Order: sequence, then structure tokens, then C-alpha cells
Amino acid sequence: MTFADDGGETMATYPIAPGYQVNVRRGPSTDSEVVRVLPQGSSVSIRCQTHGETVSGPCGTSDIWDCIAPGQYVSDTYVKTGSSGFVADRCSG
Repeated sequence: MTFADDGGETMATYPIAPGYQVNVRRGPSTDSEVVRVLPQGSSVSIRCQTHGETVSGPCGTSDIWDCIAPGQYVSDTYVKTGSSGFVADRCSG
């Protein structure tokens, strides 16, 4: 984990599970539109986290989704946070 400065706000940066490309979706569900794909070896800054669809991935099974930018979510099961729970504030609204 490293730290990134986002306009005065420091956020932890976490690596994506090795060997995976990860779909970034408009909402916390696999039914949500894919807005981009993170290439293998990427890291993400988690702005906030929320409950959504339960997904199984290389880091376990969870309903936690990580918001990495406004309107951009990735399943926490593809992010190596070192935790099976929340590691950032919950998303509001």
C-alpha cells in the first residue's frame, strides 16, 4: 500500500490482484456499464467503499465495491487491500 495526494486529500493506493485486468463499472454491480478496464499491474486509490453485488475474485468473495473515481467502481475482490472488510470511508448517498 502506498499513499496518493488527491488535491490535499491523502488516499491509500492498493495493487490490483496480479495477473488480472479489472473492469471498472459505473455502479457497484456486474450489471453496470463498463467504463474502462484497468490493465494488469495497476494500482488504485480508494476514494470510498460501498456494499453492492456479491462477487467472487482472486482476493475472496465480498459485496464490497471500491469507488476509485466519481462513477467508477471495482469489486474489492480484485484489489489487494489486505482486509476482508472496509479499509476506507463508506460512500455517501
